[in-house]
Amino acid sequence: MCEHEVTRMKDSIPARHNGALSRLWLGLFVVVFAISAAGCGYNEVVERDEDVKAAWAEVQNQYKRRADLVPNLVKVVKGAGQFEQETLQKVVEARSKVGTLKVDSSTIDDPAKLKAFEQAQGELSGSLSRLLVVAERYPEIKATDAYRDLQAQLEGTENRITVARKRFIDDVAEYNKVVARFPTSIGAGVRGMKSRPTFEGTPGLDKAPDVNL
Repeated sequence: MCEHEVTRMKDSIPARHNGALSRLWLGLFVVVFAISAAGCGYNEVVERDEDVKAAWAEVQNQYKRRADLVPNLVKVVKGAGQFEQETLQKVVEARSKVGTLKVDSSTIDDPAKLKAFEQAQGELSGSLSRLLVVAERYPEIKATDAYRDLQAQLEGTENRITVARKRFIDDVAEYNKVVARFPTSIGAGVRGMKSRPTFEGTPGLDKAPDVNL
């Protein structure tokens, strides 16, 4: 819609003008074009910005859901007297690291903060995966209703995390296009909006645990 308006304004400029009048028309067109482009870009940047924030909120929500399951999982697994303590300790430490991260609205605008968040979550994913694999060696753990329920909840949460991460990556990509391309870049500049970092998706760091129900 905005591009059509700009084209219409351009076509409305009289074809034959010279000297000062021609320069006046040109200057007027440039001003009107800039204002129109800024307005169009401003609205689209606002929409894409809200999409990214909503996607980020869902990412946080699903990761928090997983973190909340960890204490109960650790408690159930501790019931096996000979369970590998090192495996348990790594899960506890990884969960603690996730909990101490300061995550707020500024995280999605700071590459270092987002990378630290993803790395901490990846470490928790890895430690949980290891714990579930080791737990397969203990029939007394696998036989309990509590453990099977936690397995199912973790599997569901990991799937939701994958979906939430993809949505965030996609929305950031669309947002960055709006910020970079002309003429919406004018609206982005008016708001002081810049390209945002996204998840790197380092292979093996953030994959869902292998849950066998």
